[in-house]
Amino acid sequence: MSKTAKAVYRPIGLIGSLVASSIAATLFQVVWKKVTRRDDAPTAMQSEYRLREILLASAVRGAIVAVVKALVSRGGARGFTKLTGAWPGD
Repeated sequence: MSKTAKAVYRPIGLIGSLVASSIAATLFQVVWKKVTRRDDAPTAMQSEYRLREILLASAVRGAIVAVVKALVSRGGARGFTKLTGAWPGD
């Protein structure tokens, strides 16, 4: 892919990453609330939670973020390819 196409895709990828982060955060909150029936997930600095709960929340959050980011990145790359004919990762 040309340097120009890569430069054009860079802001699209950045916006996609921000959108993915927002979607993942919302999705995690919904999943956590349904599974645990609590409004907020524990964070590392909250002493009232056991380490097991904190690690579980972190693992679930990480998995959701990774899947949503992959979906959004792949969708953005496919859309870019349809418009330009060039795959942004090549």
